[in-house]
Parts: sequence; C-alpha cells; structure tokens
Amino acid sequence: MSELTSLMNIGKEMERKLISVGIESPEELIRTGAKDAFLKLKQKYPNICLVHLYTLEGAIHDTEYNRLSEDTKKELKEFSNFLKK
Repeated sequence: MSELTSLMNIGKEMERKLISVGIESPEELIRTGAKDAFLKLKQKYPNICLVHLYTLEGAIHDTEYNRLSEDTKKELKEFSNFLKK
C-alpha cells in the first residue's frame, strides 16, 4: 500500500485527515473520488474548504490543484456550494 503523500498535493496533514476518515491509500482515494472523499472530510472537519476539494481532485489526476481546468473548478465549486445549503 502506497503512502497518500506520494500523490501530488497531499501533505502529511491531509494524509492524516484522509486516514482518519478511512481513506488509507492512493488507490482508495482514487476509488472513492474527490467529491466523496471531500464529503467524508467535511463531515469530520467542518472547516475544510474548496481548496481541499481542488487538492483531492488534483491528486487523483496527478495535476497541481491550481492547474485544474476552469470547467473542473466550476463543477467542484458548485458541489462545494451545494454542501453548504
């Protein structure tokens, strides 16, 4: 099992949080998907923000989070805003 920190954008703190919600490997994160992982994190860590969602998406696609396409960012922002309702 690989360490989550082997993924782009995932530092020790994010790795710790992901493990605390049951996502313990890059394979599990990819299988779970950024939105579902974000939802799990948001339930346990209410202060988690949109940048974290971008980070997860970037990690899954081996892309720096600030290089995600505008369409992807828009979709993720809409998802994050939906969770706030």
